[in-house]
Order: sequence, then C-alpha cells, then structure tokens
Amino acid sequence: MAIYRTSPGFFEAPHAALYVVMTATVLASGLCLIQSGGGSSAPAELLFRYGGMYSGALPRHEYWRLFAYGFLHVNFVHLTTNMLCLVLWGGHLEKRVGPAYFLIIYFCAMVLGAIIGNAIHATPYLTVGASGATSGILGALLCLWILGKLDLRFDFFAINIGLNVAFAISNSRIDWGVHLGGFAAGLIACALLDLVEKANAHALRCKFPEAVKVNLTLLACAAGLWVWTSQTQGRLLGFSGWGATIIFAVACGAIVKLVDVGLSVKKGLAIVVTALAGANAVGVLLGGWAVASSACVARWQSGLLPLDNLLGVFCLSPVIVTGLTSFGAAALMLWICSTEIHRGIEDVGFVGASLRAERSRRQGL
Repeated sequence: MAIYRTSPGFFEAPHAALYVVMTATVLASGLCLIQSGGGSSAPAELLFRYGGMYSGALPRHEYWRLFAYGFLHVNFVHLTTNMLCLVLWGGHLEKRVGPAYFLIIYFCAMVLGAIIGNAIHATPYLTVGASGATSGILGALLCLWILGKLDLRFDFFAINIGLNVAFAISNSRIDWGVHLGGFAAGLIACALLDLVEKANAHALRCKFPEAVKVNLTLLACAAGLWVWTSQTQGRLLGFSGWGATIIFAVACGAIVKLVDVGLSVKKGLAIVVTALAGANAVGVLLGGWAVASSACVARWQSGLLPLDNLLGVFCLSPVIVTGLTSFGAAALMLWICSTEIHRGIEDVGFVGASLRAERSRRQGL
C-alpha cells in the first residue's frame, strides 16, 4: 500500500491542475468585478447573468450554472479566501492522486455541492464561489487519511475542518449547504476513485501516464456534453434516456481498453499521444464550430468586451479561426507531451513493461 509522505508543515506547493483551476477562477471573477463598474462587490444582477446558481436553475435545465457559479465571486475578499483554501489543500491532493483525479474530485464537489445546496434551500437564493469545490478537496484528503493512504497529522484536519465549519456558521451570507455538500461529495468521489483503481488492476494492464489520463477525461466530458445535448434535442440516432447513457459508457470503456492495449506495445506511448492530439483537433473543430456558429446566427452578446471581440473575429472568418484553433489544440497536446513522445519514439519495448509493472505495484489510489 503506497502512503504519501508530506513535507513538514501544512503547506504543499501547488501543481499544474491547481494552477489551471486557480487561473481560470481568478480571470472569471476578475472580469466580473471589472464589469461591476469599479465597485467593491459585484451586484447580484451581474452574478446572475454570468452564471450564479439560483433556485430555478435546475427546473429550467440551466445545468451549465452547476459549473459556472464556482468560478464567480462576490468580491476580492471572497475570492482571496477561496483561493487560499485551494492552495492550502489542493497541493496535497493533486500530488497524491494526480491532476486527472484532482480535477474529477474538484468538479464533482462543485456540482454536487450546488445540487445539495439547492435541495436544502427553502427560499429563493443566489450563490457563487468555489467554496463547495474546495471543501470537496478537504473531504477527499480526509478520505485518503481514513484509508491510511495519506500521512497527514490529525491536527491538519481538526484545524481546517474546524475553521471551515466555524466560518460557515458565523457568517449568515455563507451557503453552508454548498460547503457541506461539497465536502461529502469530495469524500465519496475519492472513495469511489479508489475502488475504480482497484478494479483497474484487474481490467487494465498499464498504468496510464497523467497526461493521457487528463486528456481522456477531458474528451469524455466533451463527448458526454454532446451526448446529453443531442439527447435533449432528440438527435441521437433515436436513442434516449438510459439507452444512450449505456452506449456512451460502453464506448468510453472500449476506448480506455484500446488505449491500454496501445500503451502496452512497442512505441505505443508515442502512438497514443499522437492519436489523442488528433482527437483534440477533431473535437475542437466540431465543437467550436457548432457553438460559435450558433452564437453568430443568434448574434449573441456576453457583455464582456474581450469575449465579444473574439466572437466578432470568428464570425468574420469562421473556417480560418476554427481551423487554427483545432491545429493549436493538437499542437498544445504534442508540446505538453513532448517528453512522452520522445520516450515513446525511443522505445524498444521497455515503456510498456514499465507501465505494466507500475500497474501491478499500485492497488487503489
């Protein structure tokens, strides 16, 4: 059983996925605060327009708010507090489970925190902030500690959970339902991922490199969104409900197994990374074209000048912009995975063996 040894003290340096989440959150919140006209707090109308979670979101099928609300914040103090928690807790979790599982836990906590918070509210409300997602990180760390796979001291949890609870109770404006829901979701998601990894020891031969795992996760999310959108519009080859869900799950399983087989052969790592880069390009080409074309036809305006300017450029030359974006997505993947590609090209049969050996050594997270 692998146990993660932390550095002395409470702090662990942030890693790649954490930086990406933090950058996206700061940019989204910053743009919202700039749009507020220089006030100390963003008005409720602006937060609602940009994706704040409210009581009517789920009945009106505005599911995108389950994600958008976590990137918005009322003011600078609200943003700073949540980013401090993200840095303090997220570094430990990402180092232990890797960027792919870190992102899965983070967004599961964000979504389920909003759903549970919505169920608890008996009156109309509007909520924003990454509190549910960051609470999910703390819940996942507690799960790892309970499983004996994280060597953090008990006072780490006593202090951080205590402060989280005290802060939520002491401030009536804090949505404690989102905090509690996110914490529970993070704990449960981490436990389920541990079970998945234990099952993978029997189903898969190779331990996937983190870059491959992250890319597959993002592609699965994009494909899942397309399946769900097609279902709601009745365009998924006559399938609906559980039928489409089962087909999608089987397809995802088959692709994961295909990647597993690919990684096990000589030079397979280079082949898999190149194939994923191509899949990224196709996904961006099709998805970007569909979304942006609809926005051009509807003459959609976000109210954010940079975003509206980008949309205006796209509408002037959609073929060129979409093509360049898809090429950039493939090039970005190849650049990020340049080390893996070089390792795969140089492979004479050792890479697959090392990935199989790593799989046999690891049981669970």
